[in-house]
Amino acid sequence: MNFSERTKYTLANSIKELMENVPLDKITVREIVENCGTTRQTFYRNFKDKYDLVNWYFDKIIQKTIKQMGLSLSLEEGLIKKFEFMQEDKYFFMSAFTSSDLNNLFHYDYCCIYEFYKEVAMSKRPLTEEIGLLLEFYCRSSMDMTADWVRKGMRISPATMARILVDAMPLRLHEYLSDLSRYRHTT
Repeated sequence: MNFSERTKYTLANSIKELMENVPLDKITVREIVENCGTTRQTFYRNFKDKYDLVNWYFDKIIQKTIKQMGLSLSLEEGLIKKFEFMQEDKYFFMSAFTSSDLNNLFHYDYCCIYEFYKEVAMSKRPLTEEIGLLLEFYCRSSMDMTADWVRKGMRISPATMARILVDAMPLRLHEYLSDLSRYRHTT
């Protein structure tokens, strides 16, 4: 791991510590850098703001699971892994998903999921406008349910949560998303 990557993880660990006791929206960059013994200049060399830091950390721990869907994980298995990671960093996600900022993790995760599912679906055939709207509806409702699960303390198991989200998929999307075995990431 290079110096820049170590610095980013140091800042991520700092904000995670703070998020155990303080809502994300109330944490300042000053508190983040003081907590880990670095400077504001270092912070801003690496991130635009604290939400950019949270989204970067999310990418590091969650997106590697998403990238495995279709390679070695089914959609349900990928969601289980994602929810397990979320449980491991419970306080981080509980704080991040209660943020009301426009750049919050909820919005970022929605965009990631929507783009991933859209890419998968379009790898099979072009999307009609109706299927595109159905996909958007499914992603929004999936994110709402995920956020509720997080905010309520993640009381049901990751496997149950993943099964519910897969079972809730509209039938017309199944032909696009249920079999990821033919999909391969281009990046």
